[in-house]
Amino acid sequence: MKLIFLFFSFFILVNLHAQTQTSWPNSRGDIQLNGYTQAKFPSQVEMKWMYDADGIFKSAPVIQKHKIVVGSTSGDLLCLDFQGNLLWKFETPNAIEAPALIHEGVVYFGNLSGMFYALDLETGTKKWEYKTDNQVMGAPTLFSRGGRTILAFGSYDYYLHGVDAKSGEGLWKYETENFLNSAPALYEGKAIFGGCDGFLHMVNMTNGLLAGKVEVATYVASSPAVADNFAYIGDYDGGFTCIDLEKQRIKWRFEKENNTLPFIASPSLAGNKILIGSRDRFLYCIDSDTGNKLWKVNTGNRVDASTIANSTQVLVANMRGDIMLLNHTDGSTVWNYELGVAVVNAPAVIDNIIVIAGNDGNVYFLAKP
Repeated sequence: MKLIFLFFSFFILVNLHAQTQTSWPNSRGDIQLNGYTQAKFPSQVEMKWMYDADGIFKSAPVIQKHKIVVGSTSGDLLCLDFQGNLLWKFETPNAIEAPALIHEGVVYFGNLSGMFYALDLETGTKKWEYKTDNQVMGAPTLFSRGGRTILAFGSYDYYLHGVDAKSGEGLWKYETENFLNSAPALYEGKAIFGGCDGFLHMVNMTNGLLAGKVEVATYVASSPAVADNFAYIGDYDGGFTCIDLEKQRIKWRFEKENNTLPFIASPSLAGNKILIGSRDRFLYCIDSDTGNKLWKVNTGNRVDASTIANSTQVLVANMRGDIMLLNHTDGSTVWNYELGVAVVNAPAVIDNIIVIAGNDGNVYFLAKP
């Protein structure tokens, strides 16, 4: 009975934080950060509207209850409706580069002053704030147990911070040896994340204690994707690694043939395929079991934005402003939309709608003609 209870508790937890066809509350889709959507991509796209904000966008948009939430380098967190109208704006004293997370009607996000905020989704009213000692660059994850929900997010103060989601009370801090850029994935009550110290860390979400770590590379700036008991992560040395979380060791490592340009983007997992873009301009498809390259496609410019995949297709954006939908069986093109603006973070995807925050300070709403 205990095992059955634990199974259903985990099942409920995963589904509470997963995306749906009409909701994208986490910039990577779910708490395992798989970059996967159940939604259908539009068979063709046109721009329905764009919203011009102050500053530029390095943060990825998220969507819930027909509200688009995204942070700008001006320090503003914006909430837009599906017609491009501003519903509310929350001003902070420094740039926002970390994607927000929406959970149970609350928006959680950090900025480059090291502040972390909780806002009401409907009104933008601040519920609480929490201060770290350096900038927050990555989105949070969360874990619920015993009636308490705990947020975990990294900071350039070298710490992963554990904070009570309801009150903003600091519960614990886990110290690494360098900056933390990425978002943690959740695996069996543990935060799984890479750091600029080159390690993949496994930290208990209830108490902040180290459960294990594996050395990966010189720097790890991207966020991992977790499936079953494996974490998949790219690094600044240009490699991509699969780590067995139970055995706490590397299963395989993929390295490009001709260059060591970094993987800044985070991967998407779709079946046995890993899809990830690199600063060498290519989108790679890697077999998740073996680490062998299945195919690669030259996108025309470097790829810093994380991909989004569904069961048959993958969406990728590059720094030239090409938005491409590809078949992930062979990398063939379904369509290519020339936005003409650099995109550095993942689009938000729901059924037949794509929302992109561009490097020119515009939010773009793409949909079926």
